[in-house]
Amino acid sequence: MKTRKCYNGIINHCYQRPEEKGVIFYSVSDYLVFFTIFCVVASRHQVTVLKLVQMPDHIHHATIEQRKGELSKFVSEYSSQYARAFNTLCGRKGPLFEHPFQSVPKYGDKKARTILLYLDNNPVERRLVQRAEEYRWNYLAYGNSDHPFSEKIVLRKASMPLRRALDRVKAQHRAGQPMTYPLLQNLFKSLPSDTERNQLTDFIVTTYSVIDHKSAIRFFDSYEEELIAAHANTGSEYDLNEVFIGKSDLCYSQLSRLLHQHGIILDIHEIISMPSSQKQDLFQLLRTETFAPAEQIAAFLHMPLTRVEITD
Repeated sequence: MKTRKCYNGIINHCYQRPEEKGVIFYSVSDYLVFFTIFCVVASRHQVTVLKLVQMPDHIHHATIEQRKGELSKFVSEYSSQYARAFNTLCGRKGPLFEHPFQSVPKYGDKKARTILLYLDNNPVERRLVQRAEEYRWNYLAYGNSDHPFSEKIVLRKASMPLRRALDRVKAQHRAGQPMTYPLLQNLFKSLPSDTERNQLTDFIVTTYSVIDHKSAIRFFDSYEEELIAAHANTGSEYDLNEVFIGKSDLCYSQLSRLLHQHGIILDIHEIISMPSSQKQDLFQLLRTETFAPAEQIAAFLHMPLTRVEITD
């Protein structure tokens, strides 16, 4: 096995794909459960996080370990915790992420800036958004606001369910516990509008976040300068073998909407535990009714493409 190079005080670009090459973030709850686990575990291992990017089918983060060996322990712990939560929800077994994860140290400010821009722009490259700050799950916009994707919470105007939800999130965070799928389901279900659901999502992110935005911004002098750099330069990564499937990740949300419209599923996570014959039927339906590449439909359904029977 190749020796991992990690040095105290040096930014490490870390990259993970799921073991099955499938989608791992289908819903807001998926993103939040992972994010809160990631942040709680980062605090425990005293890992400095400059960037985290959650893409539908992979993860990037730029982190600095303060003690030798902590980075590997950190990644192992948050990966196994999220895998247990995801597996319980989806009715699957086994590891979720490829092992070992990939990481490369980035020496000097120039390489640091380049990799930070690369992470900022990953959702732009995958055509999920036009500008890096428009993507919630790279957390870039939270470097300038605690509610970038929602209206500011005014408690006297908030519904009672939202007030209770805010108190529940704060209590969970004080206890050093991440958000769970059942808890999120109950909290979001209790809210009367999408406006308040967006407010709660922003509140959870800002309450739990350990992302050191100030340290990341230092490489660009200001948040505004980082945006200008992100809009002008996508950054680059030559040291890691990032594998892309298809040209855009927008198809994953389109596939979810189609299955809901057909009334095939109530919860998108049901597809993961479906028998292979049913997945095969869904594959043919999605291939017929969308322009999504076969590889991405298979990833969405957690099906090895080698087992898919493609009919025209």
